[in-house]
Amino acid sequence: MRDGIEVARQDRAVVALVTEQFWPQGDFVAQSNGMPDVPRLRLPHPVAGSGHDAMDVLAARIAPELVAILRGERTGDNVPIGA
Repeated sequence: MRDGIEVARQDRAVVALVTEQFWPQGDFVAQSNGMPDVPRLRLPHPVAGSGHDAMDVLAARIAPELVAILRGERTGDNVPIGA
């Protein structure tokens, strides 16, 4: 979240990727840094250690969402991917 907020403050397109387990912490960090609307996507937890195949599947699932957010065609998540 902090990296995403820093990039957003530089007026650059950004999407923070936050796993379900850390979503509440991400909300807190975004609020406390004055950027509650920084674009985010909610990912399943855990992502790390899930293996290359699982990462490929997840990347394929979220890529269209990332592109849409970066293009301004949709706002950040606050709806879980795949829900």
